Amino acid sequence: MSNGKLLIVDDEKVAVKNLEHVLKKEGYEVTATQSGANALLHLDRQQFDVVLTDLRMEKVDGLQILQKCRVSWPDTEVILITGYATLESAVEVMKQGAFYYIAKPFRLDEVRKVVAEAMQKIRLRRENRALREQVENFQGKVRIITQDGEMQRLLDMSRQIAPTDCNVLITGESGTGKELFARYLHHHSLRAEGHFLAVNCGAFNEELLANEMFGHVKGSFTGAATDKKGLLLAADRGTLFLDEITEMSPAMQVKLLRVIQEREVLPLGATAPVKVDVRFVAATNRDMQGMMKQGEFRQDLYFRLNVVNLHIPPLSRRREDVPLLAYHFLKKCAARMGKPVAEISAETLNILKAYDFPGNVRELENIIERGVAIATGDMIETAYLPDDLRELSIRTFRKKGGRLPSLEEQERDYIRWVLQDAGGNQTLAAQILGIDRVSLWRKLKRYQSDLL
Repeated sequence: MSNGKLLIVDDEKVAVKNLEHVLKKEGYEVTATQSGANALLHLDRQQFDVVLTDLRMEKVDGLQILQKCRVSWPDTEVILITGYATLESAVEVMKQGAFYYIAKPFRLDEVRKVVAEAMQKIRLRRENRALREQVENFQGKVRIITQDGEMQRLLDMSRQIAPTDCNVLITGESGTGKELFARYLHHHSLRAEGHFLAVNCGAFNEELLANEMFGHVKGSFTGAATDKKGLLLAADRGTLFLDEITEMSPAMQVKLLRVIQEREVLPLGATAPVKVDVRFVAATNRDMQGMMKQGEFRQDLYFRLNVVNLHIPPLSRRREDVPLLAYHFLKKCAARMGKPVAEISAETLNILKAYDFPGNVRELENIIERGVAIATGDMIETAYLPDDLRELSIRTFRKKGGRLPSLEEQERDYIRWVLQDAGGNQTLAAQILGIDRVSLWRKLKRYQSDLL
């Protein structure tokens, strides 16, 4: 078996041949080229564990290859070789993400050692990721349960962008699981060993939110008896989740924009900024395009956060997930409460699948938790559902006297229910039904014995 896949790039033919010969003997699967442009084509087609490249080449140089790897293959380690070694150039390439910097003329033993260390780093990273995924499978951490095609596409995209370190904006209705997706991104990223910290931007006024995020130094204001590290510094080398980002005041938006641009934080009362390395994941259930048009949210901050957008569909658009999620919550709640509830009746599931869930996944979890709490047997029956949800069964296609109802009967029953829900207001009922008031009047006249 190969010890790893290696790409060698150098415009000097002798250097390429020597490196290829030596590293193949070490058991690596080696691809070699004398052209930086060809190297980019190889990187378009496949991933390599390590890229060993000359820094200075015509047309496409080593820095361009390094940048390509950072974007397309974040797990790939890049080793740069150059005959023009200076301290400044070494610092620069390391800052841009290179694994190591080797000066020419190099010793082959040094190259062997550095490549082996890079391969070892990759193996350890993969082993750690595999272990984390096993822990998630056994402990249920950061599991997103779905069989919906759109959700599967979002999960695939999340796994793809997680290692890239780009900022992400998650949108969708309340209760769809935006924070769960943020945690999923973090646990599949290269920052998984760092902290995942969350802050609800709508839970604090401007002054408290600033203190929560930026922190302060001792004596910066009355009552500041000690230093306080803000969330931005606490999340260094990790992920900061900004929930309800649209609730942030304009002044705070300016401060956050500066942190994202400059990658530094100035705690309240401090005289010098502190460098910080944080990935930002933001979420909102509001229309950000409309807010920008109204001047309520900064466009420049929006573009900084919205490098990639994940829009989570509401539960009403993925009804096939309802039984899966219901049984997942049933198992979790029954174990926590120590109750033997293990089943959901077929009629209860039918009602749940027909329900629109305005509160989305969070509402479904609350319904199941309630059912487990009050159940006296081993099954959640319709009697354990909330009253307004049980009424939904009236609007389902149930047999009447052993037969299925006619379309006319279904229409009559539905109009009756809408009228009741609208408090007898015919204008409002017509709006809900999506017809004009005259059409509703005609239907009421037709069914007058039942509805008027």
